[in-house]
Amino acid sequence: MSLQIINLTKKFGDQTALNNINIEIDSNEIIGLLGPNGAGKSTLMKSIVGALKIDEGQMIFKGKDIRENEIEAKKNMGFLPENNPLYSEMYVKEYLNFVANLHQIPKERIDEVIELVGITPEKSKKISQLSKGYQQRVGLAQAILHSPDLLILDEPTNGLDPNQIIEIRNVIKEIGKEKTVILSTHIMQEVEALCSRVILIHQGNIIQDCNIEEFKGKYGSLEEAFASYTH
Repeated sequence: MSLQIINLTKKFGDQTALNNINIEIDSNEIIGLLGPNGAGKSTLMKSIVGALKIDEGQMIFKGKDIRENEIEAKKNMGFLPENNPLYSEMYVKEYLNFVANLHQIPKERIDEVIELVGITPEKSKKISQLSKGYQQRVGLAQAILHSPDLLILDEPTNGLDPNQIIEIRNVIKEIGKEKTVILSTHIMQEVEALCSRVILIHQGNIIQDCNIEEFKGKYGSLEEAFASYTH
């Protein structure tokens, strides 16, 4: 078992963002985390990686409680948040060097990852000079640099052109053969292209957790199924 979430609850004042969430995720799964805006997807992802403190419940990662083994857990997780916070005045390779130093990993890995996410031509530029698509790739590079066992991606193809989307999907697919990936997206084609399983959150509750075919069920498309479950 890679990740187990037990009775997870998170509140902001009177608003319950996550209500008694229970999820079990195995190794080598790519999971599509779906839900309308404000459903609780980002709150769930930030809770897993420790960016938000949870109010109630427990998370077990690789057999250990995340809150009791916070540093060890974070070493084995990679996270690309939706807003992709980067140091815009740093150069691409300088930034990835900085991340490699934090994780205490060999510098040779940097060139591997630069090639993997397709930013070789841009590696000597300042991050602020890059297009949104290339900045997104830099964000993905920092998330996978330390070869985490769990990779959490919040809308990873946001702002990419169609060719870049295909390339990044291929990278995620390759990572998913060896690692566990939780992928939040509003693009149903992405879910069909990458994911074997769908977890649908609506108003802080999990309303579906099943394989794609079961999720689609009697509906003609994932879009129809999504609209039906969340209306």
